[in-house]
Amino acid sequence: MRYLRLLAVQLRTSVVTSMEYRLDFLIEGGMSVFWMAWNLIPLLILFAARDTVAGWGFEESLLVIGWFTILRALVEGAINPSLVDIVERIRTGAFDYILLKPVDAQFLVSTFRFRPWKIVDFVGGVGLLVYACIASGARPGFLEIAAAGALVIAAAGVLYSAWILIISACFWVVRLDNLAYLFTSVFDAGRWPVQVFRGAWRVIFTLVIPLALMTTYPAMALLGTLELRTALYAIVGALLFMFVARRIWLFALGHYTSASS
Repeated sequence: MRYLRLLAVQLRTSVVTSMEYRLDFLIEGGMSVFWMAWNLIPLLILFAARDTVAGWGFEESLLVIGWFTILRALVEGAINPSLVDIVERIRTGAFDYILLKPVDAQFLVSTFRFRPWKIVDFVGGVGLLVYACIASGARPGFLEIAAAGALVIAAAGVLYSAWILIISACFWVVRLDNLAYLFTSVFDAGRWPVQVFRGAWRVIFTLVIPLALMTTYPAMALLGTLELRTALYAIVGALLFMFVARRIWLFALGHYTSASS
């Protein structure tokens, strides 16, 4: 409960800070709507000339776009803002003040700042999922929705853990945050079903950079075409990755030497 109260304080502070610049808040919300619509253009162009691509129709592909939009909202609204700021704090030594607080350091660096207007992307992603289910005729039941939700939570955990690994490396390497921007660019490929990719790329986007877990598997879960064994493997793999990231963070924290000393 203590950590939940701290999270509420951090979130409220971010909302209040954002609302101090109300015009900027509205502009950012409008830009979120624009980019969400812009992401649909490649899909519209692709399916204008064909009915299916790699076994996916237009409405089914909208499910992938919907999950991609939701995950991107979580990354850009809740994960990136805090952890990008921490890279600079580690470089300058300001990270020391975080360690002085009687709270888990990883919790503080993960909830330092939020971008509240990204809720527009989140709601838009949910809207795309609802529309795609209606248009495709899919009628997911409780189990399908629960499986899709579990997979998306696991995917968010993987994205968060990847950031934690990058931050951990910053204790030894001065400027490694550019790697995070590279990963964000690769994440853009998650707007397409993983079956679109062939050969080595499909292996990479399934096992090395698990884009399949992030967007394709949740969509397949809603459609009822994802095998239970595949879903379980994906969730267990995500939990293992999160555990490893936590251990590496603790190891890096134990070897931290202040840049201000």
